[in-house]
Amino acid sequence: MPSALYFRAMRCSFTILLLLMAMGLCGCQKALFPKDAPRTQYETYDRTRSHLTPLEEPDVFGNPQPALRARLSPPE
Repeated sequence: MPSALYFRAMRCSFTILLLLMAMGLCGCQKALFPKDAPRTQYETYDRTRSHLTPLEEPDVFGNPQPALRARLSPPE
């Protein structure tokens, strides 16, 4: 006959399993910060004046990399 300790361990593991399943289901929501949303007030300012700076540019091999030179240079 199983002891009370066995039932307590089974109930604890079942509770942990239910919590992990609930966390997995809650994690499948929409993104908190969408890619098309402005990240800073400066980006919002640039968008309203149609002066968008590219976020990525291709390198010599065609792989995308951050467009640091375009983003950090002073406005024209």
